[in-house]
Amino acid sequence: MIHTSAVIEGRQVTIGYREGKRETDLFTDMDFTLYRGELTTLLGTNGTGKSTLLRTMSATQPYLRGNILLNGRELSSYNERELARHIGVVFTERYMAGGLRVHELVALGRYPYTGFFGRLDENDRLITEAVMVQVGIYHKRDSYLSQLSDGERQKAFIAKALAQESDVILLDEPTAFLDLPSRIETMSLLHRLAEENGKTILMSTHDVEQALVLADRLWLLSPGNGLECGATEDMILAGRLDKLFPSDNIRFDTEHGSYYPLVHSHTPIALSAADPTLLHWGINLLNRNGFSCLIDENVSVSTENRHTYKNGEIPHISINAVNCISLSHNGTTYTLPSFSALADTIRSMKPKLTNSRQ
Repeated sequence: MIHTSAVIEGRQVTIGYREGKRETDLFTDMDFTLYRGELTTLLGTNGTGKSTLLRTMSATQPYLRGNILLNGRELSSYNERELARHIGVVFTERYMAGGLRVHELVALGRYPYTGFFGRLDENDRLITEAVMVQVGIYHKRDSYLSQLSDGERQKAFIAKALAQESDVILLDEPTAFLDLPSRIETMSLLHRLAEENGKTILMSTHDVEQALVLADRLWLLSPGNGLECGATEDMILAGRLDKLFPSDNIRFDTEHGSYYPLVHSHTPIALSAADPTLLHWGINLLNRNGFSCLIDENVSVSTENRHTYKNGEIPHISINAVNCISLSHNGTTYTLPSFSALADTIRSMKPKLTNSRQ
C-alpha cells in the first residue's frame, strides 16, 4: 500500500453530549488515526456510540474535550464549506431523497466548489459523470432514487461523496439492509476507492466477516474497553475480537474469522478428519448439536483403536471424505455416507451418550 500518511488524528478525545452547561461523556481519552489510502471499519454493538463518533469526526457534533486534527489542523477551526471539501459523509438518516434523480444527487457533491448561484460548469459535470462510472451507477443516472435497489442507492450516495473530491469519506453502516452480494460489492468498492484513489475511508458496520476480509484497520468500540485500533490481522491475533461483545456465550474463532455460540456440553466426542476443511465442518456440526469436540491433546488411542478420555471410553468420529464418515462407540462402528446421516445418528444417540457420561 502506497498511501500511509495520517489524515485525521485524535488525541485524548472525549465524545458525548452537551446540553447547556451540562456534559454527558460517552467515551473519554480516545486516541485514533485514519490513514490515507486505507479502509477502516468501526465495529461495536448497537447503541455503543459508533454513530456519535462518526458525527463527531464529521464535525456535525462537537467533541467535548481533546483534539481532532484534519490534515494537521484542528477540526473545529474549519468552516462548513472547507469541511465539505475535505470530508464526505454517507449517513443512513440522509436517505430521504427519493424525488431526486441519480445524477441530481451526485451533482450535489459539487456544491462546495460552485459560486454564489450554485451553478455547475462543464468541469463539475465531467466529474459527476466520471464518479458515476467509477462506482458503476452511470446506467441509472436518469433514474429516481426511489426506483433503485438498496445497493444501487448506496452506490449513488458514495458517488456523491466522491464528487466532493474530499480526502475523507465517513459512512454510517453503508451495508445495512443489503443482501450478501451487495454487501460484498459495496465493501469491495470502498476498499478499491481507498487503495486506488488514495481516499481515507471509515465506515461503521455489523458485517464482521467482510470487515475482516477487506478492512485494512479495525476500530473496536465497546463500553468496557473504549476504542481499540489496529491493523486487522494484529487485532485478530491479539484476541481483541473476543472482547468486543459483552456476552460470555459468544466466542471468536481466530482461525476462521467468525463468531460462534459457546457450547455448554458434558458430552464430548473425539473427532479426526482427513483435512482441515472436513475437521472444521465436523466441529461445526457437533457443536450445533450440543457436543464438545476433543482434538489431539485430550485424546489418546488405545490398542483397540478406541479413544479414551479421563480413563473412560468416548465416541470417536472419523471423517475421511464428505461421503466417508465413521462413528465408533462401545465396540460398534457405523459407516455413514454424508454429514446429514452423521447428524441424524448423533441426535438419535444423544440420550444414550449423555447418560453414559453421567
